[in-house]
Amino acid sequence: MHRLKYCLSAVLLTASPLLGAEAPVSFPTDPQQKLERTSFQTGGPWSAIANLRSDVAMAYGIDSGLPQRMQTWRDHGYRMHVMTGVSWGSYQDYLYGRFDGVNHEDEAQTDREGKKISHGGDIYYMCPGTNYGKFLCVGIQRALDAGAEAIHLEEPEFWVRGGYSEGFKREWSAYYHEDWQPPHSSVDAQWRTSKLKYYLYRRALQQVFDHVQDYNHRTGRQVRCYVPTHSLLNYAHWRIVSPESSLARLKGCDGYIAQVWTGTSRTPNMFRGERRERTFETAFLEYGAMMNLVRGTGRRVWFLNDPVEDNPDHDWTDYRVNWESTMVASLLQPDVWQFEVAPWPERVFGGRYPSRSKPGEREPMPPEYATEVQTVINALNDMNQRRVEWDCGTTGIGLVISDSLMFQRGEPEPSDPHLSNVYGLALPLLKRGMPITPVQLENLTLPDYLKEFRVLLLTYHGMKPLSAEVHQALAAWVKGGGVLVVCDDDTDPYNAVREWWNSDGRQYRTPREDLFVQLGMRSEPAGTKGGGAPGAGKSLTKVGKGGVIWMHENPAGLAKTTEGDTRLAATVKRAAARAGLKWRETNYLLLRRGPYVLAAGLDESVAGEIKTLRGRFVNLFDPELRVQRTVSLVPGARLFLLDLDAMRGSQSQVLASACKALPTKQGEHSLSIAVEGVINTPAVVLLRAATAPRSVKLAGQALENFQYDREDKLLWLRFTNEAKARELAVEF
Repeated sequence: MHRLKYCLSAVLLTASPLLGAEAPVSFPTDPQQKLERTSFQTGGPWSAIANLRSDVAMAYGIDSGLPQRMQTWRDHGYRMHVMTGVSWGSYQDYLYGRFDGVNHEDEAQTDREGKKISHGGDIYYMCPGTNYGKFLCVGIQRALDAGAEAIHLEEPEFWVRGGYSEGFKREWSAYYHEDWQPPHSSVDAQWRTSKLKYYLYRRALQQVFDHVQDYNHRTGRQVRCYVPTHSLLNYAHWRIVSPESSLARLKGCDGYIAQVWTGTSRTPNMFRGERRERTFETAFLEYGAMMNLVRGTGRRVWFLNDPVEDNPDHDWTDYRVNWESTMVASLLQPDVWQFEVAPWPERVFGGRYPSRSKPGEREPMPPEYATEVQTVINALNDMNQRRVEWDCGTTGIGLVISDSLMFQRGEPEPSDPHLSNVYGLALPLLKRGMPITPVQLENLTLPDYLKEFRVLLLTYHGMKPLSAEVHQALAAWVKGGGVLVVCDDDTDPYNAVREWWNSDGRQYRTPREDLFVQLGMRSEPAGTKGGGAPGAGKSLTKVGKGGVIWMHENPAGLAKTTEGDTRLAATVKRAAARAGLKWRETNYLLLRRGPYVLAAGLDESVAGEIKTLRGRFVNLFDPELRVQRTVSLVPGARLFLLDLDAMRGSQSQVLASACKALPTKQGEHSLSIAVEGVINTPAVVLLRAATAPRSVKLAGQALENFQYDREDKLLWLRFTNEAKARELAVEF
């Protein structure tokens, strides 16, 4: 959330001539760069310490210095995108009336005590009025004029604790045609407040999308628009409202960046009665939720990874362990192959963070971590792999989530503080090695959206369906052979808000009742005659070719005990049997993507033998890139492996590199590679080579630091990176 502030801190910490501009040195054109496989965002001009050689550099901010900053990166061969904040920024011209002659201070998001919600000083989170989108368009035009190929409108966020400003009261009157109600005054007021917040940022973004589309029409260009945003799960947990899935339906929105990283994923949750950080599992669900925002919509999503995080008070070991967890979690989503590899490279490679061995002191990035990060960044360019194969627990299970998870987080009766209405259903399955997928409720009406699922879990505790149409799609899926597990006791106070299920001829007390009518089931509430007693629900009701199991309870309770975990798993096992799924529990997740193996050993999991892989593997998290003959998926293991035996061909080939390593010329007995990386970091290039090299030269000088393995036919080349293109020439 506060990435820009910490980015600037990191830059100041580096206070080094490395950050000054250099004369551009041309790197050979990568024919695959047009795919925009990898990117990063930065608030500064080109610098040797931020030279990640990704396909795209995203210049942050729409200030007057933007064109000059963009040009420094373009001169070094990067494709140029522009990113700017939507809900906050250095937008004082708008705030104080210099833009349109109207003072907009009363549009700052304001809490119940009348305090403006600030990102720092007078950089406020805004309640976007009708002119706010127009103001953003002026800055976006600067980016368009400077040649940006895509615009990223970051983090449209309205805090749940906001909704008390005069600007918001005006918007309430215009939208609802009634007097404003304090959000904390009733669940209905809180619900309607959230729906309005949801709408306001969708409106502002549509203004910008329309501006860009009009520009494209006038110029014949094809500038794209993306929305970098946290996951629905994180926004709900952190008590923020954002348009999320609704943006994919807006004309001119090309997709998202999934802003998932250590800072979001380490948010503690509850499982078996223990509240603690579960970074890997949370990240897996967050990335899955983001993937399902675009699945079936024709939009794309990039996955963010961050080798550090916003909190500058952790040490490098903490950052490294958690980055590996989020990285593996993201790579276990095989449909996504585009990545934002660092939000602020300056704070990664130039930052100083607390030392474990020297309390009170801060230290720069360990050289081995710098090597590891660059190795992984370059491997991410190769993730568009067609061959995908799971080795894990039962697949085909989804958990339905709705944007309205964000609408029930405030007073007077907020939903579970740990979001256990979600994690109480998801973690029991994920911890058993089942790659459960968050399924976006609003997207159920898309053609074939539920095709890959055989079992779905659903609760209306903590969320509600925003339209009746989704129930029709869900009922059709069940009747076609799907099995729905409903975990709900009808006690959520938000069932009583003014909504479609209790208006316009419908008189249901809960949206679940409408769903059951669509399914042809009895709709009596839990605890009544015919509805069953709370805690019941062991039987399965056949519906068409599928069925429904109704657990009459609040799913948040399942997270509080080991018994709740066991009972949920047993219920889903019955559902899987009805759906024709083979039940399998594992203490690991493993996915093959072409020659790459992504794996995680799970703690808090089922008993059983440790999964062991045998063959020839290189762990890309190992800065030495050593060959391993056996790899064990012990609890807590996070592995990004290159399976050497799965590599095709016999020619000399770059297998892995802690720098950009682009082959430029290959002969029968020679290979030339252009190399470039972050200045003064240790590089290693791993080659497949049928014979030992006769000579190795870097920029025309003999390179002595290399190692050849005759048995595996592998060649390791080691040198110090420079932020300019050099030729690495090998003669065999």
